Amino acid sequence: MKKQVVIGLVLVAVVAGAVAARQVMTRQAVPTVTVETIRTRDLQAIVAASGTIQPQRQVDISANTMGRVTRLAVVEGQRVETGDFLLEIDPRSLEGQLQQGEARVAAAQSSLAQARTAVEQARVNLDAARQAFDRQQQLWSEGLTTRESLEHAETTLAVRRADLLVSEQDVETREQQVVQEQAALATTRYNLSQIVIEAPMSGIVTRRNIEEGENVVVGTMNNPGTVLLTIADMSIIEAEIQIDETEVPSVRLDQPAEVTIDAMPDRIFAGRVTEIGNSPVEEGGQNNAQPQATTFQVVVTLDEEVPDIRPGFTATAEITTATREGVVAVPIQSLTVRDLLFDENGQLVREPLPERPRRLFGAPAEPVTRVAAEPLPGQTREDTQGVFIVRDAHAVFTPVGIGIAGERYFEVLSGIQPGDRVITAPFSEVRRMADGEAVEVASGNSTAAATATTSTGP
Repeated sequence: MKKQVVIGLVLVAVVAGAVAARQVMTRQAVPTVTVETIRTRDLQAIVAASGTIQPQRQVDISANTMGRVTRLAVVEGQRVETGDFLLEIDPRSLEGQLQQGEARVAAAQSSLAQARTAVEQARVNLDAARQAFDRQQQLWSEGLTTRESLEHAETTLAVRRADLLVSEQDVETREQQVVQEQAALATTRYNLSQIVIEAPMSGIVTRRNIEEGENVVVGTMNNPGTVLLTIADMSIIEAEIQIDETEVPSVRLDQPAEVTIDAMPDRIFAGRVTEIGNSPVEEGGQNNAQPQATTFQVVVTLDEEVPDIRPGFTATAEITTATREGVVAVPIQSLTVRDLLFDENGQLVREPLPERPRRLFGAPAEPVTRVAAEPLPGQTREDTQGVFIVRDAHAVFTPVGIGIAGERYFEVLSGIQPGDRVITAPFSEVRRMADGEAVEVASGNSTAAATATTSTGP
């Protein structure tokens, strides 16, 4: 009797186990998701890029004359004021050129005086020839001279006229020679005045490429000259950053920015956009087979002076391109795209939910695949961005209109309201989830924020 009872209990246990196993083996997979309650937030759209610190105004000082540096009065990092002595180039060569130029001017002026004297002499000779010709004409009319004498007087008059014209032209030539020599002398005097180089503005000597005793090279069309010194006005500092072409359209003049300098990591400097490049930045290594990113230079001017800063420091600027206060915002990771069906009025047509594959003893389910049906007349299919909202334990795909993008949230222009619960994770479920699918909210996922409608930050 006891043996029969034991056998019966074993059979009951086996049957119950088989039923339970069947239920486990054939139960439909329901994904567990994390949700976030939608509320209003303050958003800022930020464009960030890196670059270098440069002064707004700097001057590269080069020499106008060749020569050896005989005096040098500044070092790198030294502050100078407008008009301060910087360096001097050996003047002896230019002084010799100056003496030669003065001598050439004196010689040209002497030649001009001689030419003018020749003009006066030619005029006297012309008057004498004219008088002789007049006398011969009078005698010819009275029959008291020969034709030969008359013709000789006429020829002499023509020669004297030509002599005067040549003398006058020679005077013009001598005058031009004087002007040419005087211009050359003025150039020499100017070059001589440039051997002493003074500071053109107040600032810091940020570069010194010359040493006392070295020779200065003057630049030509194909050979740039020696940059002796660089003076920078560090009272107004700029951050020259390079922004990707996709973000340039959102950048506007006078937009606020925050600049951090790598050498001063503990400080943040306020600034504003003062310049936006119209041409792309030429990248080095154009022979590289890999395509280069297209960037544009944007200049951010800092609002304050920065002590102990140097040109070339690496900096990062974050430009605030748009600001929204108290707007509905959705987490960036919640946004996804689905191929949806719309009727002729533009209304969303909800399609039947495909069955999610069953799983065995917790094995991961395969992605839900929906076979897109052919749209009826008047219906269209469009790739639509939206989010999944949890309603009655189901994920409902809701199209949304998106505004600016903050650091972690998108501005929502239409589609959802504060209090809606959107699915944020896991990303794999958001990526493959189907509209209308049953979901289970993860335990401990707080929904108390459903009543909150304001926020002070992104």
